Amino acid sequence: MSDFKSIALRCLLALSIPLATLIARDVSAAETAAPSVAIHFSFDRPLDASMAPFFLAAKDGSFSAERLNVSFSSATGSPEALARVAKGDSELALVDINELIRFRDKEDAAPVKAVFVLFNRAPYAIVARRSRGIHVLPDLDGKTVGVADGDLSMRLWPALAQQNGIKVSRVKFHKIGAAVREPILSAGQVDAVAGFNYLSAVNLRDRGVPGADLVVLRYADYGCEAYGFAVVVNPAFAAAKPDAVKGFVRALIAGIAATVKEPARAADEAASRIDDGERDLELERLRTVLADNVLTDEVKRNGLGGIEPPRLERSIDQIGQDFKFRKRPGAGDIFDDRFLPPVAGRLIN
Repeated sequence: MSDFKSIALRCLLALSIPLATLIARDVSAAETAAPSVAIHFSFDRPLDASMAPFFLAAKDGSFSAERLNVSFSSATGSPEALARVAKGDSELALVDINELIRFRDKEDAAPVKAVFVLFNRAPYAIVARRSRGIHVLPDLDGKTVGVADGDLSMRLWPALAQQNGIKVSRVKFHKIGAAVREPILSAGQVDAVAGFNYLSAVNLRDRGVPGADLVVLRYADYGCEAYGFAVVVNPAFAAAKPDAVKGFVRALIAGIAATVKEPARAADEAASRIDDGERDLELERLRTVLADNVLTDEVKRNGLGGIEPPRLERSIDQIGQDFKFRKRPGAGDIFDDRFLPPVAGRLIN
């Protein structure tokens, strides 16, 4: 009888092992099948190749691997994109971090923060023609610069001019529509135009202006400390779903890595999403962005997505030279690093 009980006990024990394994598999399957988190993401401007990392993250399944269902749309500018995030109409958005700094100064501003910096170096630039005698920034003295309405680079021009000994009154700014920025420079109606380093210069070469006649005067090369485009998050969403925000950041890093590795494929994907997008034009744009704005020495040293607080503080001071803060925000009011993976997971070659 004792032998019978012993045999029965061994049989039950043997059966319990696969049963436990089956239960564990069911729990794992249930976790995997957990509903994805919906994220509406707003770009602050029309689509261009600089957004390719987001598109590759979507195409390659990096977002879905983080159980995120991401949809994209475009706003008419950083103020609108920030308003969407503040209201919760968009969970995340890509905006100019310098507009976020100004936004946070408003008395009733929602505590929106950036969680990932895409452009380690702001794209602000003056694009000029050498044939007009412009080779370096001080050569703008006495010249006429075309500036589109709402051009973000002009917000930091006073600080840049002062830092480089340029009298603001000696440079004439001619207001123009964004659509005619490149045409009037190519036609010689102005000496230079304000804009982004990866847009106007590439567009002008595409219009037939000889590359040798163009000079791109990047603000960053003349002492501007500003960071550029950054991902911001709705504060309530960040508090309720921090893992989703972390997953979004990891997926974006994967998208950047894929873009760096395969820029031609990334340009193809971007061009396919742009009305009348031209693959070769977007590829040139993308290569400029990666070299000038994304893969900087700071990024190679510290990894993608983060900031150096002292530098951000200095950039806020530069904004303050042409913007009267009600209450000056600090770096901690603007950037939240809690959603970034460790540096080892953000380094890129």
